[in-house]
Amino acid sequence: MKLLTKPDLTTFFYEMKLSFITLLSLFFISVAGGFQKKSLSPLPLGSRLELFIDSFLVESLDNVQFFIHSPKDEGPVLRFDKPWEGPFSTYSTVIKDTDIYRIYYRGLTTTRGEGTNDEVTCYAESSDGIHWIKPDLKIFNITGTLNNNVVLANASPASTNFSPFIDNSVAGSLTGKFKALGGTNKGLMAFSSYDGKHWKKLNENPVLTGESFDSQNVSFWSENEGLYLCYFRKWIPYNGKLIRSIGRSTSPDFIHWSEPVAMDFGNTPAEELYTNQTSPYFRAPHIYIAIAARFFPGKQVLSDEQAVRLKVNSGYYHDCSDAVLLTSRGGNHYQRTFMEGFLRPGIGLNNWISRTNYPALNVVQTGETEISFYVNQDYAQPTSHLQRYSLRTDGFASIHASYETGEMTTRLLTFTGSHLIINFSTSAAGYILAELLDSQNNVIDDFSFDNCFPVIGNEISRQIEWKSGSILKNLKDTPVKIHFKMKDADIYSIRFQ
Repeated sequence: MKLLTKPDLTTFFYEMKLSFITLLSLFFISVAGGFQKKSLSPLPLGSRLELFIDSFLVESLDNVQFFIHSPKDEGPVLRFDKPWEGPFSTYSTVIKDTDIYRIYYRGLTTTRGEGTNDEVTCYAESSDGIHWIKPDLKIFNITGTLNNNVVLANASPASTNFSPFIDNSVAGSLTGKFKALGGTNKGLMAFSSYDGKHWKKLNENPVLTGESFDSQNVSFWSENEGLYLCYFRKWIPYNGKLIRSIGRSTSPDFIHWSEPVAMDFGNTPAEELYTNQTSPYFRAPHIYIAIAARFFPGKQVLSDEQAVRLKVNSGYYHDCSDAVLLTSRGGNHYQRTFMEGFLRPGIGLNNWISRTNYPALNVVQTGETEISFYVNQDYAQPTSHLQRYSLRTDGFASIHASYETGEMTTRLLTFTGSHLIINFSTSAAGYILAELLDSQNNVIDDFSFDNCFPVIGNEISRQIEWKSGSILKNLKDTPVKIHFKMKDADIYSIRFQ
């Protein structure tokens, strides 16, 4: 019998820890992925916000449907016009840090510099997420001047796809408020920072290896799963060839990562996804929103002559792309409620270029009733820039009723709080009614459609009220279903308060 030395014991216990984490991940796949096979037991909703972006909360739909909403184009917000930025600036990350917004992105003037020290990581900031400045940070000497907005240089290949996040874990904050991963086929390097501008390596060797990592690799701390998560490019076999897809790895400490696994998309057609941009939605962090770049290699829209007129780099007009909406509630599963495009390329041939329309990471609040995300556009063109798109708060998708009345019933759930709050809109002709059902689908006294005041209007937060004045707190922890009747209306999200 071989005796375990101290290093052997360290390895043994670490491997046991990883095995536990793997089992924990499988647990989340079965529980958090419950929208695939719903449990008969009540869903403990508590007071958390739930979006109607997937079927997780829904038991039945009658003459209503899930509806994806189109973002509003708010125009360019950041042009990549510095000598160290240029037409190949991309892979942007947007962070809302209390009262300051931060953007990180690759600066690169020529594709010959990919994977070399010609790449730098640039930085911009804003007080509102709409108007941005590039501060002179004076950290690195770039093209002969310290007056630049570079936060990472001479760190090849980390600047290829350097993507930071705010580390909200208790232990993680001790090594720096900000964390980031960056790198390519040799592996991803881990970085930390206390101020988001001055960065240092957490480890001299790559912390995550085994994949090509040849696009933006995004990571964050998941409070829901109690782990660091990383989503990255993973090549998978499909119809006799390799296509771009998404993989995932987890870590308890941001240094030791589990073996990468391929994400599952359910019973949907395989499509090439160039970037995934998976992140917790800030109002409901148990739901991960992914605004992914969908890529169509060889699907050429421009002619050679049109490309010359636009001054597009000769290698970047033979493909096209758009953005799609995916969601996950943990584990290695995405739900694709919507196969159609979430963000269609805009009017103009400049929007039909290879590797343009690539969303930046994260959705942030930019107004009392507005959220925004950002998109790299005009890639490989002199006009390369970042564009802002807006939605109403929680407004990615909704349960939608047309002029004909329809109904929706939720799963059996328990809640905490005294009021049912909905984010909704109706036409002047429309309305929404709500009633509560017990586990046998019987209407609960005083909470019927007949007793409900019709909800009409367009608000981010409206309380459902019943004529009897009955309050919901008497039903706290009692399993109920919410039954909605709707006409010419949308419900975006609900919560109990």
